[in-house]
Amino acid sequence: MKLVAVTSCPTGIAHTYMAAEALEQAAEAAGHEIAVETQGAAGATALTAEQIAAADAVVFAADVDVRDKERFEGKPTVTGSVKRAINDAAGLITEAVDASKNASKHAAPASPPPARAQNVALGFGSRLRQWLMTGVSYMIPFVAAGGILIALSFVIGGAEIAVMVDGGTFQGTEYPGVASLSDLFSEAGIAGVMYKIGSLAFEMLVPILAGFIAFGMADRMGIAPGVVGGLIAVEIEAGFLGGLVAGLLAGAVTMALKQIKVPRGVSGIMPVVVIPLLSVFVVGFIMIVVAGGPIASVQSALTGWLGGLAGVNAVLLGALLGAMMGFDLGGPVNKVAYLFGTAALASSNLTVMAAVMAAGMVPPLGLALATVIRRKLFSQQERQAGEAAWLLGLSFITEGAIPFAAADPLRVIPSTVVGGAAAGATSMAVGSTLMAPHGGIWVIGLIGNPLGYLLAIVVGSAVTCGVVVAAKHVGRSPAEPSPQAEASTRQAVAA
Repeated sequence: MKLVAVTSCPTGIAHTYMAAEALEQAAEAAGHEIAVETQGAAGATALTAEQIAAADAVVFAADVDVRDKERFEGKPTVTGSVKRAINDAAGLITEAVDASKNASKHAAPASPPPARAQNVALGFGSRLRQWLMTGVSYMIPFVAAGGILIALSFVIGGAEIAVMVDGGTFQGTEYPGVASLSDLFSEAGIAGVMYKIGSLAFEMLVPILAGFIAFGMADRMGIAPGVVGGLIAVEIEAGFLGGLVAGLLAGAVTMALKQIKVPRGVSGIMPVVVIPLLSVFVVGFIMIVVAGGPIASVQSALTGWLGGLAGVNAVLLGALLGAMMGFDLGGPVNKVAYLFGTAALASSNLTVMAAVMAAGMVPPLGLALATVIRRKLFSQQERQAGEAAWLLGLSFITEGAIPFAAADPLRVIPSTVVGGAAAGATSMAVGSTLMAPHGGIWVIGLIGNPLGYLLAIVVGSAVTCGVVVAAKHVGRSPAEPSPQAEASTRQAVAA
């Protein structure tokens, strides 16, 4: 059969392409042709109209909303997460083949294929996660660019650069601020320009989050009310919580308005004028008059709690976030912890972001270390993955641990959870700070107490390595062959 697929994950860095590769290998092994469109961070090379028309079935392996999904209307469709595509690509391919066969049985000889035949619908919880991850995926570039620019401005211009640009008092000196952007470079230099650009990018975090949550729910008509709701959330100091509520509210209102039946003569102006007008007003009214105040109070309490964390409480929070980073290795739980870190960073709490990134670097590094220390416990493919995992871990790409978790989840995932918790707790205990939301070891110059931070990574990696080695020894019965022996057996059988 001829199949097409679309893969897409929130960050669009690793899961997207790993899922695509897994589907291609599974389809080839089953004797089918497949073309995969990866909607990743670098954009997408779209499937051609000819490829889609010739396809017997479609596979969507996505944790965010698939762009331009209407292209596949009428095709038998199977939907799953990118994690499932990585771990069970063969199962998805089989379901797609079965969906195509079932659609063919029920189709009339001269009729087109039934719309969405055999489309496996996602539950509300999965859809909600997909909507939220769509917002996060579009927000991450603003987080990375804005956060790193602000951090570099402090490195170049010193801690006073913020008050030099915005105005205020620093160490007894009063700064009037820069009145006009045209004077910014002459008055504050390149550091001031970098700080201002980064600040503007950071100001867009909540509106972009809200706008693209609504986009995931209601397509393009949801963007305007979502962005406006996010801007109001910033204005009333409701922060990230306000952005989440505004995005979900905007999506729900827009979806409801799209269901209204109108005369054909009016339908042309509905998506351009009527729906944006009503949705922006309704969302804005609810955010300002009804929901904004309570959300702002909760956000303020959360910010105050984070700012007041110290001692044992801070260490426990670091351990919890670290465990979440190591649990599903770039999946939804990992993204929740990362979003919590970026929210804390936006609230000027730099210790939480440091703990989150340290814990996210540990799983690939710890497993790579294990493949060096006890090579015989790992297959040839795992050892090759370990070579790549060094660079991925140093670059804060937690997905580098996925090949190990996919091959042996019951031993690997507990190891990455414990190692991530150890790294997060150690980072909080030594008080390391981080002004950038990404970058791994390559932004070491932006880290407060870098030696303590490196200690946290070393501790977490060592714990991950030790636990996974112990688990592979304890969990393997004497009769169970090692991966190396299994590989040798397979080669002998093939010969």
